[in-house]
Amino acid sequence: MIRKLRRRFIFIATVSVALVMILLTFIVNIAYYISVNSDLTEMLNIIYENQGIIPAQIGKKNDDSNKKAEKPAEYEADMGKEGEVADGTEESRKPPVSSNKSEISAQTVYNNLPIKKNGPPKKPSKPGSQFNQETPYSTRYFVLRVSSEGEVIISNLEHISAVTEENIGEYAKVAARHGIGYGFYKNYKFYVAKHGNDRYMAIFLDCYQEMRSVRLLTMWSIIADVFCVILVYILVTLFSRRAIDPIVRSAERQKQFITDASHELKTPLTVIDTCLSVLKMEVGEQKWIDKAQIHTKKMGELINSLMTLSRLDEEEPHISMVEFCISEAVSEVVESFRDAVEGAGYRLEADIAPDISYRGDETAIRKLIGILMDNALKYTSENGAITISLKKEYHSIVIRQTNPCEPIEKEDLKKLFDRFYRPDKSRTMATGGFGVGLSIARSIVEAHKGNIDAECPAKGEIVFTITLR
Repeated sequence: MIRKLRRRFIFIATVSVALVMILLTFIVNIAYYISVNSDLTEMLNIIYENQGIIPAQIGKKNDDSNKKAEKPAEYEADMGKEGEVADGTEESRKPPVSSNKSEISAQTVYNNLPIKKNGPPKKPSKPGSQFNQETPYSTRYFVLRVSSEGEVIISNLEHISAVTEENIGEYAKVAARHGIGYGFYKNYKFYVAKHGNDRYMAIFLDCYQEMRSVRLLTMWSIIADVFCVILVYILVTLFSRRAIDPIVRSAERQKQFITDASHELKTPLTVIDTCLSVLKMEVGEQKWIDKAQIHTKKMGELINSLMTLSRLDEEEPHISMVEFCISEAVSEVVESFRDAVEGAGYRLEADIAPDISYRGDETAIRKLIGILMDNALKYTSENGAITISLKKEYHSIVIRQTNPCEPIEKEDLKKLFDRFYRPDKSRTMATGGFGVGLSIARSIVEAHKGNIDAECPAKGEIVFTITLR
């Protein structure tokens, strides 16, 4: 029991720390991702509000609010005093002839972006953000004007080198499929806005470094969590003995008391039983003598049960593992209860598979079956049938014992194996037990590295399933 308690303490402490670390990691990473995504969104908004560029004034601390965003001279020539197109004809929107391809591309984009009135450039809304004087020169982005079918009408690739005229088609199709709003594609976050009839303006912002920092933070956070959990496990394992030492000492004193008291009580009980037998021989049958003998016998059974529990609670239970025929052992124990079962008006049905061998403590296994049969005999309903089966399933030996009983609540099924627990509180020592039988049964099964469960598949019926490996 002490070993089990220590393992449970280590498990709970380690899992608790692991859950806290996971929660903190999740919160930190989500918060960082939201912050990065917010900055990317703000940068896209700035580019859009400033007609497809990042003005040089965006990072300066002392900007003149009346300064205009820097634009090519050709762009200013095409604008009126209030920012309107000088000539409303299509010819006025055509790019000027130039031998510089990049210059033509930029001019074309500017002439076809939404025309706004002159004014100061749009600046970051968040004070203390990552934007500075170098931002216009370090930010990598490109601007596309596409049709609703995904065809590129105009492109500005001046601020990026990873994208060329040959591969901008896929980005245009992504923008057209996505429609208005924000999105992610490969290493870019993009923003698509309506720009005329069946036309869109798409701004693609390179966010490789930002997403890489998010991934790195997540990876190192996970590594740190794993390291911390392992460290906590080692520390808890090293100090767990000291933490549960008071409980261990208390359990040891309790076990020693039970052992000493059992030995001390056995002698007077034996004397009492002997005296009662002699008295019965001298005066004949007397109901008071019979009752005294019954209770003396039950007290002896209780003492033996407590000593068994004390022995099984040790770190290394005193059980001898030998190969024996478990089919024969179970059959003999079951048959020894047949007269008592049938005498009580019940039926006994046994289905024992023959010639099954098992390596374990034969005495303990016989006691286990005896506990199950005795428990069934005490709690079986009237005119019921007690059934027991033994079969080999895969690499395990499965023993099932079934009997009718009073309805048991689901939450009470787990308590059946607790010491001194009885589901029917109205039963007395004469009609029931002390509540230690099933506890001993569980200890025997666990000593054999097995498992025992109780369930009620049907109303008024209980099934005990023992799995031995």
